Amino acid sequence: MMAAAKWIGGILGYMTAGPLGAMAGYVLGSLFEKGMDAVNTQDNNLQQTYEGQRNSFRFSLLVLSAYIIRADGKVMHSEMEHMRSFLRQNFGPQAAVEGEEILKKLFEHQKQEGEARFRSTIRSACQQMTTNMNYSERLQLLNFLITIAQADGHVHPMEIQALREVALNLGLSAQDVESMLNLRSGGTDLDAAYKVLGVTKDATDDEVKAAYRQMALKHHPDRVATLGEDVKRAAEQKFQEINNAKDMIYKARGL
Repeated sequence: MMAAAKWIGGILGYMTAGPLGAMAGYVLGSLFEKGMDAVNTQDNNLQQTYEGQRNSFRFSLLVLSAYIIRADGKVMHSEMEHMRSFLRQNFGPQAAVEGEEILKKLFEHQKQEGEARFRSTIRSACQQMTTNMNYSERLQLLNFLITIAQADGHVHPMEIQALREVALNLGLSAQDVESMLNLRSGGTDLDAAYKVLGVTKDATDDEVKAAYRQMALKHHPDRVATLGEDVKRAAEQKFQEINNAKDMIYKARGL
C-alpha cells in the first residue's frame, strides 16, 4: 500500500484540503502522513507538480468511478472486472491492484455517508477538479468514466443521468456526454458519427467542418500530455475515433 500512499501524497501535495483531500485521508488513514512525506522529500519541484497532476487525475477518476458504478444501486462483477482491466491497461499492473483497494474504500465511504451526502461530496469534488484541471483533462476524465459505464455492454439510464450530472459539475456539457457515448472505433453508424461531432444531418458543410475543428481542438492528445504517456495514449485513441467519425461524414458528403 506504500505505492498507493504515493498516489494520495501526490494529491495532497497538489490539491490542498477540500473534498478530495478529505476522501484521500479516509482512504489511507495512517498512511496519510507517509504519503505526504513521500511528496515533501522530492527534490525537483517540476517533477512534484507533474506527479501531483497525474496522481490527482487518477484519484479523481477513482472517486468519480465509485459514484458512476453505484449509480444504478449495485456494483456488478463485470464492472469491477472491467475496472481492474481498465487500470491495468491504462496505468499498469500495480495501479490495478492499488486502484481496486482504493475503490473499495471509496465504496465504504459512500455507504457511510449515504446517497444524498455523498452526492453533495461528489459535486464539491467536481468543483475542486474543475479548479485544478484544464478543460481537455476533464474531457478525458469523462471519457474514462463513460468507458467504465459501458463495461457490461449496456449503460443504465441511472448511469447516464449520473454521467450528465458529473459532466455538468465538471463544467462540461450534456453534448460532451452524448458525443462520447457515440464514439465508435471503426464503426459504420452515420447517425452516431454526427452525434460524435455534435451536429445533425441538416448541418451545412461549413458547420460540420467547424464542429470538427472545435472537437479536434478540445480533444487533442497534447492537451493531456502532462498526465503521463498512458493517459495521452488513451486520448490518442479517442482522437482517432473522432477522426473516424469525421471521415465517415466527409465521405458521405463527398467532402
